[in-house]
Amino acid sequence: MTEQPAPIIHTIAIVGGTGKEGKGLAYRWARAGYHLIIGSRQLEKAQAAAIQISDLLGGQGEVEGMENPQAARAGDLVVITVPFSAHQPTLEGLVDELHGKLVIDVTVPLVPPRVSRVQMPPAGSAAQEAQQILGPETRVIAAFQNISYEHLLHDEPVECDVLVCGGDKAARGLVVNLIRDMGLVAFDAGPIENAVVVEGLTSVLIGINKQYGIQSAGIRITGIPRQDGN
Repeated sequence: MTEQPAPIIHTIAIVGGTGKEGKGLAYRWARAGYHLIIGSRQLEKAQAAAIQISDLLGGQGEVEGMENPQAARAGDLVVITVPFSAHQPTLEGLVDELHGKLVIDVTVPLVPPRVSRVQMPPAGSAAQEAQQILGPETRVIAAFQNISYEHLLHDEPVECDVLVCGGDKAARGLVVNLIRDMGLVAFDAGPIENAVVVEGLTSVLIGINKQYGIQSAGIRITGIPRQDGN
């Protein structure tokens, strides 16, 4: 993929953002000062989620709700937070709106009922599937697959690092910085082909949660000096 200048990000749109993870990401970024758009297939759900986030921020954040196509069109950066069963049709319906943009795909290829078993799609990963659908002019980044939504809506440290794969080095660097703005720790984990490992880890973590009766197993990268001091 040809190296492109990283865009300037003011507005972040979250497609399928009315779920717990989407709202958690919106809250963290809005708290950091970004303009957030919550997208949904239903305008009323998007607007209700935006009000919920705004209330959590004491009315200080800039958050609004739109239908998914309008949200995707308005975002400088677009985040995809939909179940894997809706991944392909959602992206196929937004090809024009996402053309040429930077897209963060949070989707994990979980196939119920065996969600603790790694089951990757023919493309190799959900991120690679997204790249195939959206085409080479759109830079797809995989991130947030291993973060439990349990932590995102609360003002608390998150004991899990975020691995960022895909796009090009400039795009990955921009996303790493955006994630750090949220108060999380992120690392550039290389090209989009590496997303197979990051996405697959989610099923491993789900299995650990079940086995040990917990809710938020995560991963941390060791051996690198950490800005958070931990």
